[in-house]
Amino acid sequence: MYKILVSDPLAKEGVAILKAEKSFQVDEKYKLAPEELKKVIKDYDAILVRSETKLTKDILACADKLKVIGRAGVGVDNIDVEAASKKGIIVMNTPGGNTISTAEQTMALLLCMARNLAAAVGSLKEGKWERKKFTGTELFGKNIGIIGLGRIGTEVAKRANSFGMKVIASDPYLTKEKAEQLSIQLVSLDELLKQSDFITVHTPMTNETKYLISDKQFALMKNGVRVINCARGGIIDEAALIKAVESGKVAQAALDVYEKEPPDMNNPVFKQEKIVTAPHLGASTEEAQLNVSTEIAQQVVDVLLNKGIRNAVNVPSLDSETLKILEPYINLGEKIGAIQAQLATGPVEQVKIRYRGEIINQKVQPVTIAIIKGLLTPVLGETVNAVNALSIAKERGISVVESKFAEIEDFANLISVVVKTDSSQHEILGTLYLKRDPRIVKIDNYYVEVIPKGFMLFITNVDVPGIVGHVGTVLGENKINIAGMTFGRQKPGGAAVTVLNVDSNVSSKVLDELKKLKSIHDARLVKL
Repeated sequence: MYKILVSDPLAKEGVAILKAEKSFQVDEKYKLAPEELKKVIKDYDAILVRSETKLTKDILACADKLKVIGRAGVGVDNIDVEAASKKGIIVMNTPGGNTISTAEQTMALLLCMARNLAAAVGSLKEGKWERKKFTGTELFGKNIGIIGLGRIGTEVAKRANSFGMKVIASDPYLTKEKAEQLSIQLVSLDELLKQSDFITVHTPMTNETKYLISDKQFALMKNGVRVINCARGGIIDEAALIKAVESGKVAQAALDVYEKEPPDMNNPVFKQEKIVTAPHLGASTEEAQLNVSTEIAQQVVDVLLNKGIRNAVNVPSLDSETLKILEPYINLGEKIGAIQAQLATGPVEQVKIRYRGEIINQKVQPVTIAIIKGLLTPVLGETVNAVNALSIAKERGISVVESKFAEIEDFANLISVVVKTDSSQHEILGTLYLKRDPRIVKIDNYYVEVIPKGFMLFITNVDVPGIVGHVGTVLGENKINIAGMTFGRQKPGGAAVTVLNVDSNVSSKVLDELKKLKSIHDARLVKL
């Protein structure tokens, strides 16, 4: 008999799926205080939550029998995934359950904004008849730029096409061939900003997408552009948006999400009549709530009855002994993938993974999955996990090639990851020191010794005297401390690479200062 705890309200159809299993005892207990949850969770094999229940490290420490956590929704911010993983608890979510709902909300706000419907309704309710005041603009023939072409972005594209709009998109993980199949023109982010009449964002919130649209990006846009955000608050810089609306650069905007939720109702976005606002209704349809409830219930049933795992956000199932061996490689692989993602330019087309040495005697698929997960996560965030990483790569036209070589070269174990985009190719080689500590030992043609953690600066430069001093001066003036440094070069005076571990974030302003230094070609920040 399996005991299941439903600690947040689910649609009755989802609960019915659980109760239909004769070997399940299902308890619905809502609004449990943390101390109360600590006492009861020890008796349960599975728990299903929405966003209200917080499964912290302390609570999970009491979960002696827990095998699976099911999150009815996408975000897992309320779950300590690391603590769950250490206890061998599978954490699952439902990334596709609200796709149609959010896509339709995007189109609803787009139309509401373009035709001034919210303001017109308010005016009419006040007893006014002001037809001329609310003259709008048609969607037909206009350019719509979609930033992020995952499930929701793709559904928005289909609907925009049906309105006769010209759809252009920016997504570093979608090939041109795949975009053409969807009748979408794939362009760079800067080109999208310059060409679009309407812009809608559909990326997760990550370090890379925080303030993806800010002052610099608004400056690139057409005068009179219209902007929509139904994704995550903070992707669009609200302060920059207000300035762009007040200056006339942005004719109108529509927001369903905010940097802080619940928001401060004194936020200027609610005072600006040219910004249509909604209280985060993207997933608020009867159908979406039903979808996430039934999906997570069925996923939990399948896990407990050994019918397979879907949408797990932590590591794949491995026996404890194999996991102990592979875990350092999984960690290394995900770091290599994340670094590649932040160094790549253009849409990724192919990933070549080569394993050398003793590791080839192990089951390397979890490591390959970790590499692809690391590669996709900086852009796709929590929608990519250990179970769906390879299928998402396939959906986006990314070829993944894996090979093994028994010959040992400079290291007992070596992982090489080559990422090819439509405009560049980078190779990163990694290994383990003392079989547990990850190191990057080669970047393209340069041998280095990099500890992959925290904030890292990757600089390409000419090997001339004074580079270190100039870089150190810029960082010092901006109160950025250097924690470690490594260099690689092919020959004295030639091309070189400098990698620095730093103790804090490096702003785009500081990166621009570094790029202006003599003999420096480029400077990139990588966050792990």
